[in-house]
Amino acid sequence: MAHLFDPLAIRDLQFANRVFVSPMCEYSSGDGYANDWHLVHLGSRAVGGAGLVLTEATAVLPEGRISPQDLGIWSDGHIEMLARIAGFITQQGSVAGMQLAHAGRKASTRRPWEGEGMISDKEGGWKNVVAPSAIPFADNYPKPQALTRDGIQEIIAAFASAARRACDAGFRVIEIHAAHGYLIHEFLSPLSNQRDDDYGGSFENRTRLCREVVRAVRSSWPKGAPLFVRISATDWVEGGWDLEQSIQLARELKQLDVDLIDCSSGGSVPHAKIPAGPGYQTPFAQRIRAEADIMTGAVGFITSPIQAEQIVATGQADAILIARELLRDPYWPLRAAQELGQNISWPVQYLRAAPRGAQSRVPVNLEKLKSCFEEQHAVPERHTSPR
Repeated sequence: MAHLFDPLAIRDLQFANRVFVSPMCEYSSGDGYANDWHLVHLGSRAVGGAGLVLTEATAVLPEGRISPQDLGIWSDGHIEMLARIAGFITQQGSVAGMQLAHAGRKASTRRPWEGEGMISDKEGGWKNVVAPSAIPFADNYPKPQALTRDGIQEIIAAFASAARRACDAGFRVIEIHAAHGYLIHEFLSPLSNQRDDDYGGSFENRTRLCREVVRAVRSSWPKGAPLFVRISATDWVEGGWDLEQSIQLARELKQLDVDLIDCSSGGSVPHAKIPAGPGYQTPFAQRIRAEADIMTGAVGFITSPIQAEQIVATGQADAILIARELLRDPYWPLRAAQELGQNISWPVQYLRAAPRGAQSRVPVNLEKLKSCFEEQHAVPERHTSPR
């Protein structure tokens, strides 16, 4: 029986524990560049003891951003600051991960605290919003252009190039964002995908883009480094994407060397009625884990240490991805381990505040770690995206 603060081995990596920082959009970038906010935001969660710290949805193309203030990795220029962030996370004993994303028809919109819906090009928005079909998400969202085959191939290549840059920056986990009504999910769901070519209609066709992105990223990503995919397990709407299709997709993704399915839900259409509550998405992680025989992460209103421990200990999921609770308390893992009577190391700088008998966390030697990683992994040479 596993516990929340037991190590978790995936490929050649070992996570110190199973508390993972879920991607959380900060809407605080300029031209996709990370800055001191991202360093402090993500670095604080690493100091707090999380086993994995994932960036927010990081756009693989500029038009793939949700808002003009999204984080990006479509340019080599983005690498320098991202490398500083990844290095700090690693020094704290956490694993640095990046979620790669394309917003699809939900692109060129306002950040939440500035209202909802599309933003004009005069305010920093853009007109080349794309989707599987020319169907807007809502009345106040941009009307997208249906992607051409060439456009689809450009996006696939952009995901692969972004993965190479993430590797160069020192990230050791990639998560592909295929949830929440963004581009890949838009292809999966018949509610947003009304194409009549090889990328629409049947289950095989609607899942084609997801599989092709996974193949491209895996071919650009070190064999010994983990690859996750976040999905919306259901649209919560009759006739939409559902759990049975998610289980089948997870089976196929496992064959493509995906290591873990991050199980979220919803986001495809604005009128879905979602019965949100504590642990409401955990059954998705449990069924996908059991029926697709693949590791899963549980996410959604998981706030208490006992709740998180119960999910892992009963085999419902292999890891817990926490978002809002880690915004409220970046040091939640330290507190949770103490409450559960489990072991976690404390930063040596904070040891005087730790419970009696706590172990100190010695900073990682980045140069030594980088050298070992390069010796053990075939890291593809970096090259720019087609843009």
